[in-house]
Amino acid sequence: MAPEAVVHVVDDDLAVRQSLSFLLASEGLPVRLHESATAFLESAVNGNAGCIVTDVRMPGLDGIAFLQELKRRGSTLPVIVMTGHADVPLAIAAMKAGAVDFLEKPFDDDVFLAAVRTALDRNAEEARRAAEANVLNERLAALSERERQVLDGLVDGKPNKVIAYELGISPRTVEIYRANVMAKMQATSLSQLVRMVLVGEGAGEKRAI
Repeated sequence: MAPEAVVHVVDDDLAVRQSLSFLLASEGLPVRLHESATAFLESAVNGNAGCIVTDVRMPGLDGIAFLQELKRRGSTLPVIVMTGHADVPLAIAAMKAGAVDFLEKPFDDDVFLAAVRTALDRNAEEARRAAEANVLNERLAALSERERQVLDGLVDGKPNKVIAYELGISPRTVEIYRANVMAKMQATSLSQLVRMVLVGEGAGEKRAI
């Protein structure tokens, strides 16, 4: 069962926390309140489902340092920063540090909710892609060494005869390995097979960064 998406509100102003909590709850969105970035980091938030809404200016750990720490910890929660008009340059710096959006106070309720829903949709899509990549990488790992060699040749666009020559086997044997690869990867066409490899390996490269 997928974890529930939660909107985490991080703000040192109690009135702001309560106001946003009421607004989010009225839209049926689960919400958790945190009085500071440090409080959030110490709350042992489980999983990466949901998003974070945080003030950019807070005592202690400010919004920029908060974003940097989230990145260091490998969090994939999208972050929306809230800022006063005079702090727009700081909000832009937050965007460069990884925030997905920023809102100038005071902001309209509908604008706020739209930003939150966009962040939640983005988070859900990234989770879906990560899950798909994990499945594909498991299938890739199940291939034998020779099957993987044939697959690499196919992904490079090489004909069966060329793959056979390079591997020192017959074209008929390549066809057998190719059929095995298609079955193990659960691919119905060569184009789908290539996409699967690109999705799986592409996600692996992103995780390695």
